Amino acid sequence: MGRAVSTKNEQLDYLQKRFELVASVIEGMDADSASVEELDSILKMIDDIEVKCQQFRRDWPNA
Repeated sequence: MGRAVSTKNEQLDYLQKRFELVASVIEGMDADSASVEELDSILKMIDDIEVKCQQFRRDWPNA
């Protein structure tokens, strides 16, 4: 996921993969052993997705 994404299709694909990654992390958590740090990690992932959404939103009027 290190390369630039420039088209709407690539951007939507990127977001879909990021959300799938978040879902995978959550599914892999064990309720009995989950830690605050794991929740913080999930929040960071969601924050990163929000930043990308804002970036893509700025790009879309020009796409």
